[in-house]
Amino acid sequence: MKTLKRFIGSGFGPGYIPFAPGTWGSLTALIPISALVSLNEYYLIPLFVVLSSLLCLWVSEECEAAWGKDPSKLVMDEWAGQGLTFLLISFTGDPKIDFGILFAGFILFRIFDIWKPLGIKKLQNFNGAWGILMDDLLAGFYAFIFLKSLIFFSF
Repeated sequence: MKTLKRFIGSGFGPGYIPFAPGTWGSLTALIPISALVSLNEYYLIPLFVVLSSLLCLWVSEECEAAWGKDPSKLVMDEWAGQGLTFLLISFTGDPKIDFGILFAGFILFRIFDIWKPLGIKKLQNFNGAWGILMDDLLAGFYAFIFLKSLIFFSF
């Protein structure tokens, strides 16, 4: 069970990449998200966020025991935050435009997740699973606001 929790926590593998594991985890999260978008099932993105969050909470204790406090290998929190970025985004059905929206959301989420402005860093100070998860959810929320604004002013 420990190995399974670590594998899930690593975002099903990319957390083990030695450089920029959070970026690789966020990028990997786009695979199921883009599948939902391309199948016009983007109304399932809230379920993706909830499942990713629950998985993060479930595996965090084991991952911290194995890798230390808020380990970089644990990227399931990035999955939840990246999903939140697209929670209420209206996709167009045009693959080129939707790819641009996904790419912009990815970049925005990474900016907020790396820089941790506007109270994000304070949330990371909470201990345990909630501290690991909440800063990424707030980064995803800020990325969502910026993405939604960008779409509004672009179209």
